[in-house]
Amino acid sequence: MSKQVTKHATPRHTEPTVKEAVGKTEVFFQKHKNHLLYGLGVVILLVCAWLAYQRFYNEPMKQEALGQMFLAEQAFRADDFEVALHGDGNVLGFTQIWNEYGSKAGISIHFYMGVSYLHLGEYLAAIDALQKYNSKDFVIQARAFCNIGDAYVGLDNLAKAQEYYLKAARLNDNIMVASYLKKAAVISEELNQIDKAIALYQEIKDKYPQTMEGYEADKYIARLQVNK
Repeated sequence: MSKQVTKHATPRHTEPTVKEAVGKTEVFFQKHKNHLLYGLGVVILLVCAWLAYQRFYNEPMKQEALGQMFLAEQAFRADDFEVALHGDGNVLGFTQIWNEYGSKAGISIHFYMGVSYLHLGEYLAAIDALQKYNSKDFVIQARAFCNIGDAYVGLDNLAKAQEYYLKAARLNDNIMVASYLKKAAVISEELNQIDKAIALYQEIKDKYPQTMEGYEADKYIARLQVNK
């Protein structure tokens, strides 16, 4: 009876492969270590430079800009819009702050500039500034849209004014919406869009009955329905 020869698989050893890989890595590092160390040094220098810029230039400039903004805001709150915008020799105005510090002054500078221009009758400048204001604060953002609408009224562009009043009203639901809807309704009347005006007054009455605009809505609706 013939003997059956059993072949055993040769065991696989990982150790030579690992040693070989480590050896290749060491050879690669020795060959390119100057370049690798130089690259690492450049990265470290760039990180250090960025941190130094943030700490010793960017942050101090932001704080300086905010300090100047505080003084300009005081003039703004006092309704001294000329000084708020252009300064008075002692206080920097918003335009000067923007030219000197740029975005470090914060996004709110566009709102302040826009409202100031609006009060001074510089409607195009007001629109330009307010359109640059982009905030997650829905209340202030809606106010910015409303002010753009006011500026378009100043330019006798009633269609654009209506657009921005409605944009302000649809941004977020709060008590100020009633005033935006009323402005849009008044513009609708001016544009002879009577049905649209009635619908807007009705919306005020239904959604915001406790506001002054809500109390007066029936009066406006009745007047428009009589004259249809």
